[in-house]
Amino acid sequence: MKLGTFQIKDKVFQGVVEGERVYSLEGPRSYFLEELKILPPVHPSKVVAVALNYKAHAAEMGRSLPPEPLIFIKPPSAVIGHGDTILLPSMAGRVDYEGELGVVIGREARGVSPQEALDYVMGYICFNDVTARDLQKKDGLFARAKGFDTFAAMGPWLETALDPSRVTVRTYLNGQVVQEGSTSDMIFDVPHLISFVSHIMTLESGDVIATGTPPGIGPLSPGDTVEIEVEGIGRLANPVAVRGW
Repeated sequence: MKLGTFQIKDKVFQGVVEGERVYSLEGPRSYFLEELKILPPVHPSKVVAVALNYKAHAAEMGRSLPPEPLIFIKPPSAVIGHGDTILLPSMAGRVDYEGELGVVIGREARGVSPQEALDYVMGYICFNDVTARDLQKKDGLFARAKGFDTFAAMGPWLETALDPSRVTVRTYLNGQVVQEGSTSDMIFDVPHLISFVSHIMTLESGDVIATGTPPGIGPLSPGDTVEIEVEGIGRLANPVAVRGW
């Protein structure tokens, strides 16, 4: 089931997506998707992202495979939804797309085992871990490079029924495929990631784990449109512009 958050005029509601129609959870009303603004499906208290979690991406970056997940935090202020604009800050020289599968937590998770980890999942989303690549290299840390406003694009909705072990993740830049990989290439699978993170910090309902990107990362430019597609979920699209402040 595809669940999303939508807006029509001043009304915000949650609904189920079936084809080109959205059925409100508040009652029998339905709308055409084209009538609605698609909002971020959740408002996480934190986004926990994973670096170098695809074997081919680690090779692309010239890095050895990590012995345990490499995690970092993206702030909730970075979150935007489908159709919102990714804004390129003037202090960044190169800003990259990173298409990923995102995992949305459904209830408080603390110290869970890999065997029970999927019981804590609300659903799955498309995620773009937008990254200021030059600042990442300059700082040696990820907070600035990964934390700018608009650098956590997610959506367009969440899919509750998905096997995350073998789905295709693709990124399109102006309609051309620039990234493609399967979650089967992950170094650490989704249950492992949930368990690992939950032994470090409490995961709350609505929190997101961004599970890493396949090979093919590259730069964004003003005027681009970047789309992240995850098999079984849909396609998240965002235009790109220069930040005006």
